[in-house]
Amino acid sequence: MMRYLLLLVVISSALVTQAEIKLPRLISDGAILQRDTELKLWGWAEPGEKIELSFQNKTYSTTTGLNGTWIIKLPPQPAGGPHVLTFTAINQVAIKNILFGDVWVCSGQSNMELTLERVKEKYSNVIETATNDHIRQFLVADKYDFKKQHTDLDAGNWIAATPETVLDFSAVAYFFALDLHKRYQVPIGLINAALGGSPIEAWLSEDALRSFPTAYNELQRFKNDELIKEVETIDRNRFAKWYSELNNKDAGLKRWHRPDLDDLDWNNMNLPGYWADGALGNVNGSVWFRKKVIIPASWAGKPGKLWMGRIVDADSVFVNGKLIGSTGYQYPPRRYSFGNDVLHAGENVIAVRVINTNGSGGFVLDKPYFLSVGADTLHLAGEWKYKLGTTMQPLQGEPPVRWKPAGLYNRMIAPLLNYKIKGVLWYQGESNTRNAVEYEKLLPTLIRNWRTNWKQGDFPFLIVQLTNFMEAKAQPTESDWARLRQAQLNTLAVKNTGLVVTIDIGEWNDIHPLNKADVGYRLALAARKIAYQEPNLICSGPIFKNFKVSGNKVIIEFSSTGGSLVTKGSDLKYFAIAGADKKFVWANARIEGNTVIVWNDAINKPAAVRYAWADNPEGANFYNSEGLPASPFSTEFSIVKK
Repeated sequence: MMRYLLLLVVISSALVTQAEIKLPRLISDGAILQRDTELKLWGWAEPGEKIELSFQNKTYSTTTGLNGTWIIKLPPQPAGGPHVLTFTAINQVAIKNILFGDVWVCSGQSNMELTLERVKEKYSNVIETATNDHIRQFLVADKYDFKKQHTDLDAGNWIAATPETVLDFSAVAYFFALDLHKRYQVPIGLINAALGGSPIEAWLSEDALRSFPTAYNELQRFKNDELIKEVETIDRNRFAKWYSELNNKDAGLKRWHRPDLDDLDWNNMNLPGYWADGALGNVNGSVWFRKKVIIPASWAGKPGKLWMGRIVDADSVFVNGKLIGSTGYQYPPRRYSFGNDVLHAGENVIAVRVINTNGSGGFVLDKPYFLSVGADTLHLAGEWKYKLGTTMQPLQGEPPVRWKPAGLYNRMIAPLLNYKIKGVLWYQGESNTRNAVEYEKLLPTLIRNWRTNWKQGDFPFLIVQLTNFMEAKAQPTESDWARLRQAQLNTLAVKNTGLVVTIDIGEWNDIHPLNKADVGYRLALAARKIAYQEPNLICSGPIFKNFKVSGNKVIIEFSSTGGSLVTKGSDLKYFAIAGADKKFVWANARIEGNTVIVWNDAINKPAAVRYAWADNPEGANFYNSEGLPASPFSTEFSIVKK
């Protein structure tokens, strides 16, 4: 009898398990669903199972297919909420706190991924007032798969903005959402699917990659699990061996952080700066830095902060022998807090161990370096002592496996394709500057790829153009960054796309500029024009349209001129001109109505003109009267938007 009862329990449990409704992670508590369009709500259950959705006193039903999937179509709903969606089969699943609004996919690489936590000092007031239940983010986990497209995400949930949670929001996306919500008063959902360092090829499907043989063949190689394991093992062992050797050879690892160390024989170096520019030369390995500072009695026994700008590549920072922080790679700002057991009155010692794996190591210029207690600050730029810990051969490496072609599309984009969206924000390109010409084909291909697979027609696709970055050049020169900006500009030929120009808000010494508010605001401008169709709105600065040669002058026409073309400053700067030899020299330029006249008396027969054609076109000052900067361009590579 007991065996019979046990068998019934096992069979009953199995039937319940098989019949349970499973919903995708996107359709979960707190979700924002796209308003004003028919929605596909989908999931999984037992084949042939009847599924019912109860919503707003109405019932919608379907039957699970042979593959265990089901789809219920929900008629268009106006903005608002919160609502409850109740799904019923044998079991019942209630999805609560649902809002209808506008959903934007936010994708690309690190400048899209970069969170408000990374810029919290710049935007402290924004963060403190970030309580807004109608702005929510779904953070897609950073995963890849080269073999198949996934139908669901492994992790993630919808999070509403609060001063605590917003620190994990994409900064660019949050400022974008903030502007749109303020303007339209509708919920804004952000699906954050971005990964730092990722090239565009990683975000294309396998079918789309067939037009790009190198990337397509690379994808086929990495369908081999043994190859992935081998590559990752080799990389892991190589890194471990390098750091083990470094630590074994570093003469200062056990003693040089101590405050009582005799450092009279150490050399001096002015910081910030790079040791390759000084007596030490271009070596890789570890270098120690020390500085003695006098602390007033009023600071003693109080907590404080130590800002060490940015350091290339990794660092460990000690104050009076106590480790107060470390960072393993070059990009994050060094912001270290310490408790009340660190500082004392009189002489205190700051020691920094810097590890440089390749290239020029040191302290990035034009970044903040200071020690603070409360509102009082002690600046640390100036003379420091330094000593070489050890030299190492450069640590070289292949790009991470997760950046290989199609992997991110399969795991981070494919699971989103049933979810209706308003449009896409795309901030990517830094990782493709070495193949900018091919990028001109890759980006339109990605747009078509996503639009085809989302099955929503030509939804808005808004592109952030690369910012200004690296040292400015005194003379016109070739630039991979400029060429990629041109590729992004030319993508405007694709229907329903927008371009956000950021050539004036980058930082020469930081690939992750802090000004994310203006990027978000300009993206919102583009959305207002393209997605929300606000009439007569100027959403960008001047865009190259056409040109003609008249004698020794070039007359250039622009679209998006706004009220008028203007210059910030007395004369237009950063125009260059060339003859048939394509040797560019600086040009004179003046505004005449909605055109710009460009010339150089030494060029009798001009053939081409460039504007802001550089990694960092410092001083480029061409705008429209709405205060929006003109896009960099070259007449050689430009195509007129149709």
